[in-house]
Amino acid sequence: MANHKATKKDVRQSKKRNERNRYYGKTTRNAIRDLKAISDKAQAEKELSDVASMIDKLAKRNVIHKNKAANLKSKLAKKIATLA
Repeated sequence: MANHKATKKDVRQSKKRNERNRYYGKTTRNAIRDLKAISDKAQAEKELSDVASMIDKLAKRNVIHKNKAANLKSKLAKKIATLA
């Protein structure tokens, strides 16, 4: 265990950040899953902007890499474009 005061604080902060990042990551994954399940194109396009925003926030916070965020958004946009 850490002996220095600053190191103990860093451990507390990293634990808090880890929990927050896991929460936002899981919430975004659930939103992506729900978006993929939508079969109505108009509704899917409306939801895409919200999900893309969530993905961008994860990339901004360095929870996921910016290229992964771009790939996720691209795949979702392609999937919605194929809907009838």
